[in-house]
Amino acid sequence: MCGIVGYIGKKEAVPVLIKGLTSLEYRGYDSAGICVLNENHLNLLKDKGRVKNLENSPNLSQITGNIGIAHTRWATHGVPSKENSHPHLDNSKTFAVVHNGIIENYSILREFLENKGFSFYSQTDTEVIPNLISYYYEKENDVLKATSLALKDLHGSYAIEVISPLLKDKIIVARKDSPLVIGCGILENFIASDIPAVLNYTNKFYFLEDNEIAEVYADKVDFYNLDLDNVTNELKDISWDLASSKKGKFEDYMLKEIYEQPNAVLETIGSRLKANEKCYFDNIDIDLSEINKIYFIACRNCYACWTLFPVYIWAFCKNTYFCWCSIWV
Repeated sequence: MCGIVGYIGKKEAVPVLIKGLTSLEYRGYDSAGICVLNENHLNLLKDKGRVKNLENSPNLSQITGNIGIAHTRWATHGVPSKENSHPHLDNSKTFAVVHNGIIENYSILREFLENKGFSFYSQTDTEVIPNLISYYYEKENDVLKATSLALKDLHGSYAIEVISPLLKDKIIVARKDSPLVIGCGILENFIASDIPAVLNYTNKFYFLEDNEIAEVYADKVDFYNLDLDNVTNELKDISWDLASSKKGKFEDYMLKEIYEQPNAVLETIGSRLKANEKCYFDNIDIDLSEINKIYFIACRNCYACWTLFPVYIWAFCKNTYFCWCSIWV
């Protein structure tokens, strides 16, 4: 799990990106990086360590521009290092990409690209993405089309942001099985893995759907499927307040989420519970009182999930016994 942020508008991008990354460090903190488009140049800065290291870099002040992307990493493929940090560039340094997810067939794609003359400088799965886009751009001469073709080659999960000197006034984003939201401001737009990263700028959000691509301009967002047919996406008002999205008195977000579980459950199903009436769930034609067995599959390092979930279920399904399948990670 990693965190990604993007900005396009009239502000300097770097402060927005750094602030967003700081809010997303709960998603990863072993390395961080930013890339900002300034005229025809991609200005890249990344390093091992927490976002604070990036913020304190003497080179950060040299990076200026109004379009940028950023990433805070939780290492999956490749050790924590500067080389494995995002953003990643293609060989021609024309495309910069940040990515949250796992590309399951990256080794096959890497071998394919190496046979086409591409070189790789990291151990990550992500580095195949900008180079795939570059490969298809040489054939199509269209960045959006090249991105869609590259995405069709990927097996696994992704939320990506792409910037390039060829995209002077937009950021291309896409997702499949990894979260990505687009926050809409006035003549500026924000991209993030999670709402709190940009909630202090806007409360109006698009939630990108699986297998959707979007062109994010400062004043509009265009949505497509992977075949580049236009699709619609509803702009939603978010009623969260900024304080509720922060850690508050808790040491970390995990502890906050554990203690908020009773309220989260109540807010989720509370409107469905009425005195002396059954609890109904949309599109689930099941009488919960008739359930007598539940199979519970969990990641065992999540203590709260492991211990508290059966308690919640027991409240609805009396005389039920549980079968556990746990996985240590």
